Amino acid sequence: MAVALTGCGNDGEPSGDSLTVGLLLPSREVSRYEQFDRPLIEKRVKALCAECHLTYANAGDDVTSQQRQMDSMITKGVGALILDAVDVKALRSSVAAAQKAGIPVVAYDRLAEGPVSGYATFNGATVGKLQGKALLDALGSKAGRSQIVMMNGDPVSPNAGWFTRGTLSAIRGKVKIARSYDIVDYRKSTAHENMAAAIAALGPSRIDGVLAANDSIAAGVVSALKAARVSPLPPVTGQDADLSAVRRVVKGDQYMTVYKPFRAEADAAAAMAVALRGGEKLEGIARTTVDSPTTKDIPAALLAPVAVTADNIKQTLVKDGVYTIDKICTPELRHACDRAGLTH
Repeated sequence: MAVALTGCGNDGEPSGDSLTVGLLLPSREVSRYEQFDRPLIEKRVKALCAECHLTYANAGDDVTSQQRQMDSMITKGVGALILDAVDVKALRSSVAAAQKAGIPVVAYDRLAEGPVSGYATFNGATVGKLQGKALLDALGSKAGRSQIVMMNGDPVSPNAGWFTRGTLSAIRGKVKIARSYDIVDYRKSTAHENMAAAIAALGPSRIDGVLAANDSIAAGVVSALKAARVSPLPPVTGQDADLSAVRRVVKGDQYMTVYKPFRAEADAAAAMAVALRGGEKLEGIARTTVDSPTTKDIPAALLAPVAVTADNIKQTLVKDGVYTIDKICTPELRHACDRAGLTH
């Protein structure tokens, strides 16, 4: 994503640490943040502003830690902040403090409350629709007679509700939802526990599919199904295209994942941050606007996700350079990779 910038410095001498862009990510539980988001954002910031540099903090799913991290960056006087909030409500006062200090905040992946200056994410409704449609496709003509378990994301994340609404728009009235759970912090262990409870309540042979909100949840679901010796495994959805999830898709343990081209999201957030710290507007980066509970008309880039099954891994993830065939295809997956067309 290209953006015209007039340079990376403001008129006169920079104040505080204004050549720095602060990046605050929420979790180490979800592998994408360290594997993709951080290095991609850092690379793009440097490409757009050679004199700029990135300072980084990961909250490890702890709200208080993220508040301290953000407050520290505000005190240092960074030029702009990119924030993926652990808790969008709890970080509202920190966002307000940043605005008061003249530091623009770009909400990343999930929409923080408070006076946010820009927002880069994927269309959450589309993510949910892709998951729901894929599950219906997997169930085929049996969908109307089937029952599924919904394993939703963290209830404090606005994205989780966005995903769920998208899913329900695709599956409502077409399949029975037998159980539904909200998974705090998208934790694999919590997903495993709740899936085990669903199996105990419904019976191991009476779960026809699982709508798992992301790949970490899917991992917990699959481990619980295997622990209960469910065979064959029902179709399980996911999101984020984690390497372990892609391998499960190849093997047949997970039916699909949603690939969100991280480079496009990272590029949009980096371009917003660099533009805002230089006093630029977001025209050409943000194509639309969104509202949060506290702020109206936030300039936003809403990007398009892609459904990935075993049939199109090569045409999506491998083609885009996310993973190589050698990285995906461990020796134990050689035959499964051959079936999926993952050959050189």
